[in-house]
Amino acid sequence: MASTAGHLIKCLLKPTNLRGWRGCTGKLRSYYTYSHEPFHPLKRVPAWKTAEEAVSVIKSGDVVFVHGAAATPLKLVGAMAEYGKKQQLSNVTVCHIHTEGSAVYAQADCEGIFRSNSFFIGPNCRAAISEGRGDFVPIFLSEIPLLFHRHIIDIDVALVQVSPPDKHGFCSLGTSVDCARAAVQNAKHIIGQVNPCMPRTFGDGVIHKSHFDAMVDGICNLPEHEPKERSDVENEIGRLIAEELVVNGATLQMGIGNIPDAVLASLRGHKDLGIHSEMFSDGVVDLVEAGCITNTHKKYHPGKIVGSFLVGTRKLFDFVDNNPFVVMCDVSFVNSIPIIAQNPKVTAINSCIEVDLTGQVVSDSIGTRMYSGVGGQVDFIRGAAVCSDGQGKPILAMPSVTSRGESKIVPFLKQGAGVVTTRAHVHYMVTEWGIAYLFGKNLRQRAYELIRISHPDHRESLEKAAFERLNCMPTKEL
Repeated sequence: MASTAGHLIKCLLKPTNLRGWRGCTGKLRSYYTYSHEPFHPLKRVPAWKTAEEAVSVIKSGDVVFVHGAAATPLKLVGAMAEYGKKQQLSNVTVCHIHTEGSAVYAQADCEGIFRSNSFFIGPNCRAAISEGRGDFVPIFLSEIPLLFHRHIIDIDVALVQVSPPDKHGFCSLGTSVDCARAAVQNAKHIIGQVNPCMPRTFGDGVIHKSHFDAMVDGICNLPEHEPKERSDVENEIGRLIAEELVVNGATLQMGIGNIPDAVLASLRGHKDLGIHSEMFSDGVVDLVEAGCITNTHKKYHPGKIVGSFLVGTRKLFDFVDNNPFVVMCDVSFVNSIPIIAQNPKVTAINSCIEVDLTGQVVSDSIGTRMYSGVGGQVDFIRGAAVCSDGQGKPILAMPSVTSRGESKIVPFLKQGAGVVTTRAHVHYMVTEWGIAYLFGKNLRQRAYELIRISHPDHRESLEKAAFERLNCMPTKEL
């Protein structure tokens, strides 16, 4: 024990080992764990390697973190998959939020070699999870970093994509700081795909090149999400929210999808809006250019847009590149309920899949089929609800019916469906037929309000179902 303790002290005092226990013997890990800070320079130089050489550090049984969203390091991911097949690796866990590309590690020919472990499910991993070849972790977006900091998940290798080092040697995690910063802080081995197309963003995503064990030339265009054509229903929902619920000076959070985009498109007449959101897309750029977003009244980072990851087109990436108007932060800060609540008139706008007549909201699944994840919905729904100025608005929105004409407001949730936002969390529910305010309402009143905004074709059957469930008629009054 004495020699172990002595070696620990030497490791901590030695400048080249400031990245924590990674420079010490493996035995020390049971006595001491340390999360290093990737900002300060170290007295070490990263090795420039080919992608194939860099990923050769991955061993059977390792846990590999993959940078997500537009920052997915596709060159490294492809090299990892090929290396795993060639070397006949086994039981390598690949953890991530949603990633772009084909997710080759989650395809059938990689079964037994890699197993995807999603903290938020992207389209490229749905089949693997449905077929039992991949896993899903239900978790609030704000708490994903805790998995790494508390060593609930120990990362052996982190694959991230960064901007090239500047004259001081600093790179940027660019479009996705989210949980990637925590992964870099805790990984034993860090590999960076260096891409000049990655925008350099301000905030928590700065990492000095000396913290990389290997760097790889990886120039390529970032994956883009072109805005989808919105339906008349989605545009009407956006109009209702923008005109009836969003006020001047509000601090906005928007989830992913056509409905949040439709809201942004309807806000051209608003003033002094602020953005504090785990993600944002191209619609925010349009509002900035129109002079609607000033961030003037925000308590945290006043005058600046705050985000954690980006999904959009090159227009968005160019907007955030080297732009001090935008601050990209660790998701444990951005999605912290106490932080969110300090901002003025917090207005959280999120989509959902299904809601029952008591207000239980499904957002991550369609019956037993896992579709997305918990994400930041509850973080912001709660942050808006407890907004310090009492003017927060937690909003959930969806079309009243599916593409097949089935009601999304239902007597009972589908078997196996997961409740992301509980009936106690819900305040505003919006469809193209109107706005239901459920906070403080009893079950009879909730059923009345939800039936009122359901599609007219389903209102009679919903009313009958409500009577059968509650043993009384839905009503507006107490």
